[in-house]
Amino acid sequence: MHQVIHIHHEAPAKPAAGQPCNGCGVCCLVEPCPVGMLVSRKRHGACKALVWVEADHRYRCGLMLAGQRGAGLWRKAWHRWAARWISAGSGCDASLEIEAAPNQNQQFMP
Repeated sequence: MHQVIHIHHEAPAKPAAGQPCNGCGVCCLVEPCPVGMLVSRKRHGACKALVWVEADHRYRCGLMLAGQRGAGLWRKAWHRWAARWISAGSGCDASLEIEAAPNQNQQFMP
């Protein structure tokens, strides 16, 4: 099954399965994680919590970013909860094969 996803042109390449997350965004652009399903209110397609962070040139989970704001115990508890639900730190678990779309300026000969 093929699915077209639109990835920011500066996003890093998807790491191999099991490698540390590099913020490529592929997994979240394909479908939301369990908590992303609640936030996005859908099971397929890009997660609404996914955020492009221009300064870092990578995607980040908006739930994790929200956990960085605020103070004290609330911030720590939120961050810990979000990290557990998105499986942060467990490495890339997206066994997807990524294929670049042909350049729109390319011309194909029949």
